[in-house]
Amino acid sequence: MKTRIIIPARLASKRLPGKPLADIAGVPMILRVAKAARSAGFGEPLIAAGDQQIFDCAKDAGFEVVLTSPDLPSGTDRVQAALELSGFAAETDIVVNLQGDLPMIAPKTIQTVVKVLQNIPSADIATLVAKITEKAERTNADVVKAVLSPIINDDNEQSEKLFRALYFTRTAAPYGDGTLYHHIGIYAYRRKALEQFTKLKPSILEKREKLEQLRALENNMQIAVGLVDEVPQGVDNPQDLEKVRVLFGKQS
Repeated sequence: MKTRIIIPARLASKRLPGKPLADIAGVPMILRVAKAARSAGFGEPLIAAGDQQIFDCAKDAGFEVVLTSPDLPSGTDRVQAALELSGFAAETDIVVNLQGDLPMIAPKTIQTVVKVLQNIPSADIATLVAKITEKAERTNADVVKAVLSPIINDDNEQSEKLFRALYFTRTAAPYGDGTLYHHIGIYAYRRKALEQFTKLKPSILEKREKLEQLRALENNMQIAVGLVDEVPQGVDNPQDLEKVRVLFGKQS
């Protein structure tokens, strides 16, 4: 199955303006993400640029890039638009929506989300989670929690690393003792499922929780979920940016 990684990016960010071009140890953030995507082994990633500056940066660095409308409402819409503009749609089976603010994502993590979708034929979309180990994350509204049900394998046994998503929320859920799961913002879509999703209107729960993936669940699309060991450090604000700068500085 042909997999295409698409990285949506735009400059408009309330908490960190110009985020995709932020310097991280001498390399713009968007290129850090693209290099990780390239190393995942699915061919050249495609950058879906919402601004000319991002387009020029990616082009000058030798990456495949298309310029999409700055008025698209979400990164997922930008991914679908880029797929159509690039002419790759007909030859693509799986589309990975890799957020442009995950400069520390490991290529293995990208490979895992693709394997989850490949291993669950009934799933329309795949995504990833990690177990929450820090107490503060349980009540942090910026940490999205996934409410999951284990997938039953052919031997009628519960899988320890594969789940079906029941809900996503910013509150601590489910109630009671037990593991909570931190959702990681990477998705693998079957191409037709991506097209279907972007044609749907924003749903009631999506608007309430401000979580786009709830649109899929509210429209009876199945999301398969894989468990990984850790959450890659994302960049949402200036403090996050300083963290990854320090981490990359230690690597060089």
